[in-house]
Parts: sequence; C-alpha cells; structure tokens
Amino acid sequence: MLFSCTSVYKNLKPAAGNFDHIYKFRPKFSVVLYNAEINVTSHHLSGLLLMKIMPDSSTRIVFSSEMGVKFFDFAFLKDGSFKVYSIIPQMDKGPVIKTLMKDFDLILLRQQGSREHYMLKDSSHLYYVLPQQKGANYYITNLAGDTLIRMEKSSKRKPVAVATMTGYKNGVPDSIGIDHKNFKFTIGLKKIER
Repeated sequence: MLFSCTSVYKNLKPAAGNFDHIYKFRPKFSVVLYNAEINVTSHHLSGLLLMKIMPDSSTRIVFSSEMGVKFFDFAFLKDGSFKVYSIIPQMDKGPVIKTLMKDFDLILLRQQGSREHYMLKDSSHLYYVLPQQKGANYYITNLAGDTLIRMEKSSKRKPVAVATMTGYKNGVPDSIGIDHKNFKFTIGLKKIER
C-alpha cells in the first residue's frame, strides 16, 4: 500500500534553463489534416481530423468520418476559452468533452505565458512542468532539450495520460498519439500529405 502512494516524480531534481525553449515543439500549422482513430472504452471511431488556425487566431479542431459525418467540432478561442460547436450525442458528456479539451490543450502547448512553471531533471531527461488545477502537464525532453520525448498529464503521483508527437516537418508533427492510463481512451493521428 505504501508503494501506491509514491510519486513517480519524487526523485526529480530542480533544473536550470529557459523554460520557453519547450515552445519550439508547439505545432506550427495553419491547416493540417490527419487520419484519426479514437478508441473510447468499447467504441472505435475513425476518420479525418482537421486542425486549423482561424483568421481570429482561434484553433479549430473538427473530427469527421470520411463520409462527412461530424463527430465533433470545437475551438480554442483567442481569449483562452474553449467552445464546442457540435458533438455527437454519444460523446456529448461532460467528462468526455473535458478529456478531449485537456488532451488537445496538452499537445498544442497552449499554456504559454503561464506564470507558474518550472523545470526538473533526472539523469537523462528535462521535465518542463506546468501546474494545472489538478496535477500538472509535464513536457519531457532529452537533457539537451532538443528532442521532445513525451508529454504527460499527471495527477500528483503519476501520469494519467501520455502523449507523443514525432516526425516534425516544417514545425508540424507527422504522428500524434495519446494514451490514457486510468481507462481505455486512445487517440492516434497520422498526417495526410497533400
């Protein structure tokens, strides 16, 4: 029982450096289209996910089937708020919407300017930490800070979701994956080349 209360982050040491270096991994896109697969418990959805920066600087995210049935359409607005334009009834549940919002917020690295942030390290990684209302977002790089290894949304003791972004080309990741640890919820995105 004592082991279950131990934090996986407890042995990390304070690290010096420029926290803003993590933002070089923020996806830089105007319009990008991904093949998408989302698995929520026993439900599997696949289709196309569009991420687009709108003229008002909001980020619009639309997930639809290849036949055009829209699963969800939402946006991170310029003022930092989140807006749901539409969502299918099966997904229109507070916890699902909140989880999707936090997942995309994590991979878009939208927390720039947050006053509460700090860096930690272990023998082989730097941890850029952004405290959240519950837990924190950890952006983990190699010690040189030039390779993003993974991102973790955590409770106080352990990761609850792990995300990866790989194959950056012109600032846009080719592949994005999100895997939740407390329940079956995964998102897999693979960029469609035009």
